[in-house]
Amino acid sequence: MQALLFLMALLLPSGAGAEEIIGGVESIPHSRPYMAHLDIITERGLKDSCGGFLITRQFVLTAAHCRGREITVTLGAHDVSKREYTQQKIKVEKQFIHKNYNFLPNLHDIMLLKLEKQVELTPAVDVVPLPSPSDFIHPGTLCWTAGWGRTGVKDPTSDTLREVALRIMDEEACKIYRHYDNNFQVCVGLSTRLQTAYTGDSGGPLLCAGVVHGIVSYGHPDATPPAVFTRIAPYVPWINTVLRESS
Repeated sequence: MQALLFLMALLLPSGAGAEEIIGGVESIPHSRPYMAHLDIITERGLKDSCGGFLITRQFVLTAAHCRGREITVTLGAHDVSKREYTQQKIKVEKQFIHKNYNFLPNLHDIMLLKLEKQVELTPAVDVVPLPSPSDFIHPGTLCWTAGWGRTGVKDPTSDTLREVALRIMDEEACKIYRHYDNNFQVCVGLSTRLQTAYTGDSGGPLLCAGVVHGIVSYGHPDATPPAVFTRIAPYVPWINTVLRESS
């Protein structure tokens, strides 16, 4: 995302990039039925894209920096370049950006999207469970993320959904990011391999043991680990409040 590329350039000593899948593999079609692809018209009228994930029949969770003038969500997709019969394409009725979100330093990078109508749950479209507010995912845990972002720093975004295994890292590894806050963010990566989310993956989920614990937020411009994800558990009360008041 152009906005995120600019944002990361300000956050990091050497700049940074938005998020896609590098070093991963193509997902088995429709094996991650909660995945959402966001087509965004920015406030400047430009086209952009992000990831997200379905948490109820009418709400998608994503990153706040994926906001836009208009957003259309595609669920049930594997290849976003095709009109698959499994796909459900629905416009966003309202965007709920966390009130404490700061473009800089990119804390509280979380947003709920209310769809214009409820989705039909199918084998290709389903919800994913959230953690409890007290869940705190610890270093060493092996997790997964997925998206349609770039497969290399200079490569285009992927038409097909791709995924990669990532490990929760100690917060010290993310102290390279000036504003990293382990209470609200998760440090993720594999220090020995170039495997990460990258441009186009922003807003996608970090899934650990079947529960989504993080949202792709930002990382290095050259895709070297670690990357920073928004930690979901602290926001569960806020999420529940929005769902209750807006359903």
